[in-house]
Amino acid sequence: MRGGGLLVAGTTSDAGKSVVTAGICRWLVRQGVKVAPFKGQNMSLNSFVTREGAEIGRAQAMQAQAARVEPSALMNPVLLKPGSDRSSQVVLMGKPVGELSARGYHGGRQKELFEPVLACLEELRSTYDAVICEGAGSPAEINLRRTDIVNMGIARAARLPVVVVGDIDRGGVFAQFFGTTALLAPEDQELVAGYLVNKFRGDVTLLEPGLDMLSGLTGRRTFGVLPYAHGLGIDEEDGLRVSLRGAVRESVVAPPLGEDVLRVAVCAVPLMSNFTDVDALAAEPGVVVRFVDRPEELVDADLVVVPGTRGTVKALAWLRERGLGEALARRAAEGRPVLGICGGFQALGERIEDEVESRAGTVDGLGLLPVRVRFAPGKTLARPVGEALGERVEGYEIHHGVAEVLGGEAFLDGCRVGAVWGTHWHGSLESDGFRRAFLREVAAAAGRRFVPAPDTSFGDLREEQLDRLGDLIEEHADTDALLRLIEKGAPEGLPFVPPGAP
Repeated sequence: MRGGGLLVAGTTSDAGKSVVTAGICRWLVRQGVKVAPFKGQNMSLNSFVTREGAEIGRAQAMQAQAARVEPSALMNPVLLKPGSDRSSQVVLMGKPVGELSARGYHGGRQKELFEPVLACLEELRSTYDAVICEGAGSPAEINLRRTDIVNMGIARAARLPVVVVGDIDRGGVFAQFFGTTALLAPEDQELVAGYLVNKFRGDVTLLEPGLDMLSGLTGRRTFGVLPYAHGLGIDEEDGLRVSLRGAVRESVVAPPLGEDVLRVAVCAVPLMSNFTDVDALAAEPGVVVRFVDRPEELVDADLVVVPGTRGTVKALAWLRERGLGEALARRAAEGRPVLGICGGFQALGERIEDEVESRAGTVDGLGLLPVRVRFAPGKTLARPVGEALGERVEGYEIHHGVAEVLGGEAFLDGCRVGAVWGTHWHGSLESDGFRRAFLREVAAAAGRRFVPAPDTSFGDLREEQLDRLGDLIEEHADTDALLRLIEKGAPEGLPFVPPGAP
């Protein structure tokens, strides 16, 4: 096999495209197939830096890990990072190329990006046995079809077979499958080979009559029914996989080793980016992580995290308006732990000069760390390695803000004053030894008899989750039929489902 491919589309956002793509990649690589993931255009505030210094969506980095290959800008050539409801930063081949409104992007720039996107896909197909592509949103967004470079536009140009994923847990999946197909143009329908049901609970035999009727209505088969799986916890792109004031889903159920649990509150700032930073905390037995938006929710927290954000000045104003700024200042004065990461680190400083992101000019920070930040037009994209608390640390940096540290104790590239820490490094808590040392410091400052587990490996836990995704595909999908699709494309003679679209 060389250059095979498949597009995993979805009836809606968050239907399960990312996890299905990852699962297919893990299943294929376990069969000895050299496979790579691909998403032509991604909109996400959760991003990652590759070893060559390119910024891509974290979901594609996770899918590359599922495929056991090194992440590359080829796998996500266009990344859109929202800065407001109407505009986004456009990242092309891992580097920012400007800000565009939604109208400006769909009005012309998106069409210009089609050829580079297609070229990246073809380069991957020339290198790998198979490329598993992920769509975005729904392929039946007919208002955007003319400029589509991630769903049926790329499928038609590259002659990729398409499997549509639907989330049955939300209800209405049969109508979604039928309606998605019926709203596609005849040329697009020719590539839609069938469907994959995601997040099913119960007895599959009760679903079979509906699947048979769907096949009769569309002339297309269902390639599998994937059961609902708890605690997968892989990197998301479109939204929080938490509910506000609810625990992060992947929090380990295992009891703490010490006598106390450790409670972590994460401020749910606007335009929050890389909230995946706290996943490694949630993976520790006895650590409970939740996202909060009220000052009273910080009272019983042993650690408060101010996470990254695409809008530092906006997040700073939000913290003040909500009373969270004052609550953080009280914590600092009382010696209670606070951690700021990237934009959160910037907000904890003395002053911000921003003529780039918000264009707000000079703005006072919360003043909890002796740091002054100036936003530069160029973006820092790096994969630093260092040491903190006597342990080796790896991370990645994605920021326009340049920090001038004026005092305190050195902490990664930032500083520490008392129980307040700040750094630009994302992903540092995934370094197991450092995470344990940091949690010991937090527990001591918080007066908790909490003991980090000595053998928790975040990397091993992530591998277990990816293997679970591969198992879901292997055990609950028709893998022989999927392999034929990947190798040979969509079957010929698939019927047209009216009314179609122009």
